[in-house]
Amino acid sequence: MDANLIYVDAVDRFLDKLAGVSDPEQKRKIIGKEFIDVFAEEAEKLDGIKFLGQGTIYPDILESDGVKSHHNVGGLPEGLQFELVEPVKFLYKDEVRVVGKALGLPDNMVYRQPFPGPGLGVRCVGAITRDRLEAVRESDAILREEFAANGLERKVWQYFTVVPDFKSTGIKDGKRTFDWPVILRAVNSVDATAATIEEIPYPLLHRITDRILAEVPGVNRVLYDLSPKPISTIEYE
Repeated sequence: MDANLIYVDAVDRFLDKLAGVSDPEQKRKIIGKEFIDVFAEEAEKLDGIKFLGQGTIYPDILESDGVKSHHNVGGLPEGLQFELVEPVKFLYKDEVRVVGKALGLPDNMVYRQPFPGPGLGVRCVGAITRDRLEAVRESDAILREEFAANGLERKVWQYFTVVPDFKSTGIKDGKRTFDWPVILRAVNSVDATAATIEEIPYPLLHRITDRILAEVPGVNRVLYDLSPKPISTIEYE
């Protein structure tokens, strides 16, 4: 798209602020504030930056009313020196995709999976640590590879892994382990306000499980989440 993208590695800033914080709402607010702070600091280094564009959609607004905070809904600091631009904030996800197609955007952009505003912070349940974040990344990569290889990449609306902050006993090489579980989540939805569970064939579940247990350090269980939305939400925090 001929855009001048500026990449900022702010991982240390985020993790320092999040150290020891386990409450989901507090985590989301810290991540949202730090995101805006980093954006503002980088924008000050450039000339003519007048706008802050956000991909807010209507489910973000609905969920912020009593379910969970979205930093892009009422969470921006007062005195923000940018004009806020949210062109699709009154549209649902399926409607956003119609707009994307009408604008001629490529399918790999229009139909990409939704990704939470707070990033992997809400998939590293509880107080975030670097090693558990790495377990989320590695296990998620395996899930994506296997879904792509088995024709599920475009069939399933959203799929990802979660690593919660608790451990259980296992066995490796005849010795006790005390490691995390990885939770697999795969759902189908139209507009993100409700979701059903994708029934993954058992042979594929076994393959994903075997790979995660063999390739991801610090993990000794793989679980599959069968909870629809509602009563669950799609993301864990």
